[in-house]
Amino acid sequence: MASAAAASGKRETTLFEWEGKDAKGNKQRGLVTSPSPELVKAKLRRQGIIPTKVKKKKGSSGRKQKIEPADIAIFARQLTTMMAAGVPMVQSFEIVAGGMDNKSMRDMVMGIKTEVEGGSNFTAALRKYPDQFDDLFCSLVEAGEQSGTLESLLGEIADYKEKSEALKKKIKSAMFYPIAVLVIAGIVTGILLVFVVPQFEALFQGMGGDLPAFTKMIVSASEFLQKAWFPIVLAIGVFIWVFKTAKKKSTAFAELLDRVVLKLPVFGEIIQKSCTARFARTLATMSKAGVPIVEAMDSVAGTAGNSVYTKAILKMKDEAATGQRLQQSIENSQLFSNMVVQMVAIGEESGAVDEMLEKVADYYEEEVDNAVDAMTSLMEPMIMAFLGVVIGGLVVGMYLPIFKMGDAF
Repeated sequence: MASAAAASGKRETTLFEWEGKDAKGNKQRGLVTSPSPELVKAKLRRQGIIPTKVKKKKGSSGRKQKIEPADIAIFARQLTTMMAAGVPMVQSFEIVAGGMDNKSMRDMVMGIKTEVEGGSNFTAALRKYPDQFDDLFCSLVEAGEQSGTLESLLGEIADYKEKSEALKKKIKSAMFYPIAVLVIAGIVTGILLVFVVPQFEALFQGMGGDLPAFTKMIVSASEFLQKAWFPIVLAIGVFIWVFKTAKKKSTAFAELLDRVVLKLPVFGEIIQKSCTARFARTLATMSKAGVPIVEAMDSVAGTAGNSVYTKAILKMKDEAATGQRLQQSIENSQLFSNMVVQMVAIGEESGAVDEMLEKVADYYEEEVDNAVDAMTSLMEPMIMAFLGVVIGGLVVGMYLPIFKMGDAF
């Protein structure tokens, strides 16, 4: 009986280590992905190698992991190091793959190695994995292959990816911190209202007399939450699902959110600075690689991180295609500061646009770091005060009747 995998024509591959001897009797070793060790041996024999040992790479089996952008950055950096040391590209793939803990990443690197061994160029091999290697990455590699500067451009890509990921993490931490605190505050408040307040309520009923207005309000909230907690949780879940679905499938809704985010106090300024940093960093990297501005703008727009900036950059592309200067296009967008406009103008006059854009990127990345650190420092006492008012208010509300009873004696 044929298996489902065989029926579909697809078989799961595993990373194997092999050792063997070539026609001259020299020992050879390497890594290869294959569905079985038998197929590995057959492939080696076709290459003129007599296999002496084929075994599964330690840690190569198990559940597949998601490939993160940070994995791609590490791959670019390690491949750059291998090539700088004079290691041939195909062998570099084997060495890099052998040091990776992520099985999915290992399989992908070995898949790229197989494509290159089969006669494909590096760019074509990368384009087989569009989810991991975007147009920017592939365009830079293609420029490097065509100009014979692949090694240096891979270093530029690694720098770009590392700085881009650092910036993303900074923005995520800025957003995550207050949201996490609010969620925790909501959970703690819910636990107090559902489990703790009812215990006090039973005590209050035994005491008799009227309860303070504040305590009555808390008791009423507790009774309501005990009866309606499931519909409330369900409503919150449905709202989150609808929000995410609408953001993913409705372009108009996503664009509206992006416009709103840019106008938020504090957060909006951080997002604006991060978009400026991404724009400058990406365009500088593409410009340094010798990619024409009109061609580079598509990749730059794709990394903007906000649809408002994406639309503005695509408009810049159209203006650049008509011969308009980059400085004028940036100024027309009204999204970038005067400093950015002036730096680009100086770059165009001196023929060093990439250098000026790198300085802009460095400046705004530092501005984002400083803004996030300042916001975190400012929010910590505000969040502590908020938690104190919410949790402390519940505790005081529960003890008010006891204080009132003590005053009566």
